Amino acid sequence: MKDDLLRAIEDKAAKVVVLGLGYVGLPVACLFAEAGFPVVGIRRSQDKVDMINQGVCPIEGKEPGLAELVARVVSEGRFRATIEYEACREAHVVLIAVETPVNPVTKKPDYEALRGALTDLGRNLSRGTMVVIESTIAPGTMERVVKPILEETSGLRVSEDFYLVNCPERVMPGKLLANIRECHRVVGGMSPEATGLAVKLYQYVVQADLDPVDCLTAELVKTMENAYRDVQIAFANEMALLCEDLGADVWQVRELVNKSPYRNMHLPGAGVGGHCIPKDPWLLIANAGDGFEPRVIPTARAVNDGMPLHMIDLTVKALCEAGIEISDARVAVLGYAYLENSDDTRNSPSKVLVARLRELGAEVVVHDPYVPGYQGDLQEAVQGRDAVVLMVAHDDYRALDLSELRAQVGHSVLIDGRHIFSAERAQAAGWDYRGVGRG
Repeated sequence: MKDDLLRAIEDKAAKVVVLGLGYVGLPVACLFAEAGFPVVGIRRSQDKVDMINQGVCPIEGKEPGLAELVARVVSEGRFRATIEYEACREAHVVLIAVETPVNPVTKKPDYEALRGALTDLGRNLSRGTMVVIESTIAPGTMERVVKPILEETSGLRVSEDFYLVNCPERVMPGKLLANIRECHRVVGGMSPEATGLAVKLYQYVVQADLDPVDCLTAELVKTMENAYRDVQIAFANEMALLCEDLGADVWQVRELVNKSPYRNMHLPGAGVGGHCIPKDPWLLIANAGDGFEPRVIPTARAVNDGMPLHMIDLTVKALCEAGIEISDARVAVLGYAYLENSDDTRNSPSKVLVARLRELGAEVVVHDPYVPGYQGDLQEAVQGRDAVVLMVAHDDYRALDLSELRAQVGHSVLIDGRHIFSAERAQAAGWDYRGVGRG
């Protein structure tokens, strides 16, 4: 079994099936196709499948090289998409890249999509196949969830009849192809043979280190690295709040702090979004026993979740000083994606901000150059508004002429959640400027 799969991988004859064609699955499928493997992608949306099979990339925003790569590998016949799981029956390798959110109330993993994909795969799983979970999952999930579902639905046994591996993705919108090629990966197999085969496979698309480990270590590495980042951002955000309270400028303080060796204070801002950082800290501690009491992670999550509400406070206070009640205010929110130059709105801080503004009675208009539904004319969006709230550092917003923008609005309130402009520049253009971390 091992020799046959190894030979197929080395000859690039191994048929690769990718379950999930979103921000992770689509670029990785295209890169394996570019490397010379025959690839089929499975997605439940027929509309998206049709787009892909026409060579059209369904992911918008600034994503260097992806649209061109999709068009090329489809036109060359190396990649196609389908909604049919029967394609798994002839696969040598199946990569699973579906979403793994957490329940917003319990903060426990919501594996509905993963369980569904595993069940459908198990019914179509053939002996000798290697299954790789790229989705980010809680430590222990490979053993507690993935393995039992695949064995039960397929009638096969891990390491005897098929191989099982966890190789967590490490992508970020705006850098999808570059991240897959250039970021190191941990490769955690249920057996040494599975790990070795997966390392051999990924060498065709990953140019960085591929570190062979066990499944649990791979699960811990991915969730822990994002929890680390979340904690660091929370520290930066709390220092921004402190500087506001004391009347200092956190951006000047941060620059000077980072001149000290081994210091890397992160960027404060209007909130943390995306599919990874808001949930992965909860995944990290999801399966911990009763003897473990997390303290840092929940606190960091609370600080970061509170930043969009802090943006509300800044807006309300600035409007009040201008003689405008929030219930009577007309507000333009610039940016609805969670990340600059992306169309990805998952866990966007702007969702929280907009919802709360409307609860307070404000009339809100949203603009975003990349998010469908909000791609209207910017000047029209800000025309006559009492306040402009900058939530995302899109290049389009960085390039704004503040004097021209000021001429469009009704009042001069500008709330900057991403340090896009300096206070001096904004004030020179006639704005009543407020920013995160500026006292």
